[in-house]
Amino acid sequence: MRILGIDPGLRNLGWGVIESHGSRLSHVANGVCKSSGDDLARRLLSLHEQLTDVLARFMPDQAAIEQTFVNKDGAGTLKLGQARGVALLAAAQFGLPIGEYAPNRVKKTVVGVGHADKVQVLHMVRLQLPGCDPQGPDAADALAIAICHAHYGGAEGPKLREVVA
Repeated sequence: MRILGIDPGLRNLGWGVIESHGSRLSHVANGVCKSSGDDLARRLLSLHEQLTDVLARFMPDQAAIEQTFVNKDGAGTLKLGQARGVALLAAAQFGLPIGEYAPNRVKKTVVGVGHADKVQVLHMVRLQLPGCDPQGPDAADALAIAICHAHYGGAEGPKLREVVA
């Protein structure tokens, strides 16, 4: 099964594609969609176009995305939610079942602790996907989300699934 992991962000949206064969995982590709445009709508459109291209090139069977966490910056959280909505829309347009995972669940699955930092996530992604060289921390996070989905959501079949910490 081919899984697309998505780490949503308005400026940088990380993505990673892995293949899961039973308990064996392998890296396919990863990258970062960088938004462009003078206003929010154009930036969201830019992300949609880039993610649609990723979906068309790698044809995943399922997708997984990180849930939005609410922080003190309400406007920032709202913008992140809009970027997340674009990612959900793109995956849904390709008919993919989508798993949603809390950040702490992803970190606990990949690193072993729910409050791991980005360096620890990157290290464990490289260990679990030999030969993988993530194109930055957003791509590493996206690969971690895909790994989490391979462990929790991949065997569930085609349905929307939400997993919380």
